[in-house]
Amino acid sequence: MNDIAIKVDNVSKTFKLPHEKQTSIKSAVVNFYRRKRTFEKQEVLKNISFEIKKGEFFGIVGRNGSGKSTLLKLLAGIYTPDKGSIHINGKLTPFIELGVGFSPELTGRENVFLNGALLGFNRKEMDAMYDEIVQFAELEKFMDQKLKNYSSGMQVRLAFSIAIRTKSDILLFDEVLAVGDERFQNKCLEVFESIKRQGKTVVFVSHDMESVKRFCGKAVVIHNGELVFEGNASEAAMKYIKINFPELITHGGKQTTDSGIEVELKNSDGKASAYRHGEVMRVCVGWKQVLPVKNVGVAIFSREGHYLFGANTILDNIKVTGSKIEYELNLNLGQGKYYLQVGLFGDRDTTKIGLLEKAAEFSVEGSSSWQGATYLEHRWSN
Repeated sequence: MNDIAIKVDNVSKTFKLPHEKQTSIKSAVVNFYRRKRTFEKQEVLKNISFEIKKGEFFGIVGRNGSGKSTLLKLLAGIYTPDKGSIHINGKLTPFIELGVGFSPELTGRENVFLNGALLGFNRKEMDAMYDEIVQFAELEKFMDQKLKNYSSGMQVRLAFSIAIRTKSDILLFDEVLAVGDERFQNKCLEVFESIKRQGKTVVFVSHDMESVKRFCGKAVVIHNGELVFEGNASEAAMKYIKINFPELITHGGKQTTDSGIEVELKNSDGKASAYRHGEVMRVCVGWKQVLPVKNVGVAIFSREGHYLFGANTILDNIKVTGSKIEYELNLNLGQGKYYLQVGLFGDRDTTKIGLLEKAAEFSVEGSSSWQGATYLEHRWSN
């Protein structure tokens, strides 16, 4: 047990939801004196068990309403389980609601020292790290303004910059990458890399499956209050997608009814399906942000189904970021009709996420000076 940081053993949690709605003081008084008040039981978590080892970067994933937030509050000690037990071996700091403890009437500077005190730092320690906190939050010009004049993004940056200074053994991060702009999110990722190198125990909760795969060694998937998967983080990410977005997963290489992939063909004038030989065709591919896409492949087939040409982003050394990509090619094809096959993949070609067998059809005209499917550079000599 010395190597275990967190042990969750057969934990269940139920909430009582009153049927009576108290919309006024009068209704509250009336309901108070009723002999019998009725409730509806909501079983939020059901017999959850898992262990997190010391130094492990551990993921918890699940859609909103799955019971994930309740589990986090149980780990943080905000809730107590109705059944089962939770053992924490070390000091745990939860980053569930960044900025809790801030006072809107105090300045940014005053809130830094107030929040630091709540985390257990003394005045001398806060003086030593103050400049670094402000620099990381990029708020040098605003520290003498009252916090109520800060935007929500500014408050989160300041809160995160303070929180990451904690000396706790176990850190609990809840959707921290869902806040702030892209630049700040990249700084958060760098902090995670540093924490991981330090060997601290981290519980990481996110809807971003790429971040879960990047940082976590293991992960659990929570669905409808039950633990439905525990194991490798990449497999957990795929399990999450299969449960919550089944229409985006292909089965046996066949196209689903709703693949979630959007494909559009364009020429220099805009959307098009007919092209001249040698003309540039742009293939615009989009997908849902939640998908952990690392590789996009596009293949060209003749109308008869003959495979003519294919390329993918990994082979061409292109990094996939975001949820869309454009692919340009010169249509060095013979006259005829063709179709595209578009596939989305994870880290490997075998990790298939989505596939459109016939993503788009197009035609090519104007190649009467030669024959065949494509034109090859050639020479004649006597």
